[in-house]
Amino acid sequence: MPLRDTSAHQPATDRTFQVDLRGLVDLLSHHLYSSPRVYLRELLQNAVDALTARHAIEPHGAFGIRLYADGSVVRVEDDGVGLTEADVHTFLATIGRSSKRAEQVAEQRADFIGQFGIGLLSCFLVADEIHVVSRSARTPDAPAVEWRGRGDGSYTVRTLPASARPRPGTTVTLTPRADAGEWTRPAQVHALARHFGSLLRHPVTFDDGSGSAGVPVNPDPAPWSSTYPTPGARSRALAAYGEEVFGFKPLDTIELDLPAVGLKGIACVLPEAVPAGRRHGHRVHVKGMLLSEQAEEILPEWAFFVRCVVDAESLRPTASREALYEDDTLAAVRDALAERLRDWIARAAASDPELLGRFLQAHHLAVKSLAVHDDEILRMLLPWLPFETTDGHCTLDEFARTHRTVLVTSSVEEFRQVAAIASAAGLGVVNGGYTYDRQLVHRLPEIRPEASVADLDPATLTAHLDPVDRETELAAAAYLAQARDALAVFDCDVALRTFQPASAPALLVDSREARHERTRSQLAREQEGGLWGDILGALRQEAPRAQLILNQLNPLVRTAVAIDEPELARTSAEALYGQAAMLSRRPLRPAESSLINRSFLDLLAHALRKDS
Repeated sequence: MPLRDTSAHQPATDRTFQVDLRGLVDLLSHHLYSSPRVYLRELLQNAVDALTARHAIEPHGAFGIRLYADGSVVRVEDDGVGLTEADVHTFLATIGRSSKRAEQVAEQRADFIGQFGIGLLSCFLVADEIHVVSRSARTPDAPAVEWRGRGDGSYTVRTLPASARPRPGTTVTLTPRADAGEWTRPAQVHALARHFGSLLRHPVTFDDGSGSAGVPVNPDPAPWSSTYPTPGARSRALAAYGEEVFGFKPLDTIELDLPAVGLKGIACVLPEAVPAGRRHGHRVHVKGMLLSEQAEEILPEWAFFVRCVVDAESLRPTASREALYEDDTLAAVRDALAERLRDWIARAAASDPELLGRFLQAHHLAVKSLAVHDDEILRMLLPWLPFETTDGHCTLDEFARTHRTVLVTSSVEEFRQVAAIASAAGLGVVNGGYTYDRQLVHRLPEIRPEASVADLDPATLTAHLDPVDRETELAAAAYLAQARDALAVFDCDVALRTFQPASAPALLVDSREARHERTRSQLAREQEGGLWGDILGALRQEAPRAQLILNQLNPLVRTAVAIDEPELARTSAEALYGQAAMLSRRPLRPAESSLINRSFLDLLAHALRKDS
């Protein structure tokens, strides 16, 4: 008899996920929180949010937070809104639910630091049991409630007589595990409280059980919220705070104030240059609680010349409360803070040239990166920015006054090839090989319409070298032919000119594009007949050959062109080429390194034979 299919008649059964609390705590410790030390931040955050809710009921009440740690227990007590027995069952015993989501305080949700309802679990990173005693301020006649949660997922709840908690609020007590002593020693608890809570608005005290009165954890308000007798005193106080926080004396401090999001703070200008693109972490507090010391996302990438400490009301923390949630608000804050930095640069350019000079000396690369994309900064600061030129390091404004036509190279090596010769010929050349420099030099006419800018090419330079007379050219023809033959392997022509300085025997004029084209041609010949060779052949371009220009004014060259021994003439030409290639400071190809070694040994051997 066939079996009947009864699955269609069986109702579905709702079931509840089973949570392995120990596994969840391990997940938090290894993937959500950066360190077990966050347990104290979470306890402080819960206490602050409870006080915020209490102030909504009693706006004029004097409430605070008290910490206690004597090595055997860690206790955090607050005068906050407290919990009823129903609240304890609803919120402390349900993972992921926060009492701050309750309907009665939903309208104040933005006033709270925490939003995720899992912070209390962080206490299991340092203890196996969490002991909570609380009494609600909303229900004055309600008894105190005790909740004990254990790391195995079990908990107990009982009511206590009113004497167990005479006033509304909550006390959380931890008995640390033996392996958690690093984070629960009295001195460490005090240090962590100072670290996380130094800018909290509510008074926080610490007691180490020695019998002395509680020590204030946050005795001083944020320096930007304080009043000072003079602007100079305010500036010095902000600089001293920046030095205390970051460990360096700021070149200057920039006050940051965005009322729309309740953000206040300072940006400290670094006194020394930093590598381009290295983004510093910034200290971000949310409603006074330290969120992160490495919040890179608060400022744009180009602002790596400052470090900030800010306190904000409306920025959203991530679930771990150790970073900022990337949303439209954060993007708007980033743009607004960037505008504050631009304003500071503009003020320095307009009213404090000495400060601007010190700033640019240290951070010209950061400003150049900003000027490339910011027309306002370009107009303000391009004339002030330093560049490497044939007149030495100077500003474009100074350089353009001397040279109506500003020539710019495309690489550092090309500038080094031609700098001495171009300077002697009266050409004004700027090294455009550094990051952003070539782009900025080409925008100079936008600021100085009377100046013109052009790329330097070999033809421009050689046009300023004087030709030799016909008799000298004819006398050197045989040597030049032998030199061209010797250097043909490098696709290099040889010419004789006169130029200053006379101490330079030769100049190698060679563009990067020409070298790339010769490399491509060589690879195409080696791969001839294959697919790769066909591709390289299709890319063939007519590129100018390199040119070794010999200086007739140099005594060594005048001696060389008179050599009548073919082998010695070839060797001398190879040696002059090698010396010019080294002076260009570009990377040498293997064949060029071999030529330099061979020509040196051949000349040495010739000299020894001559002496013997």
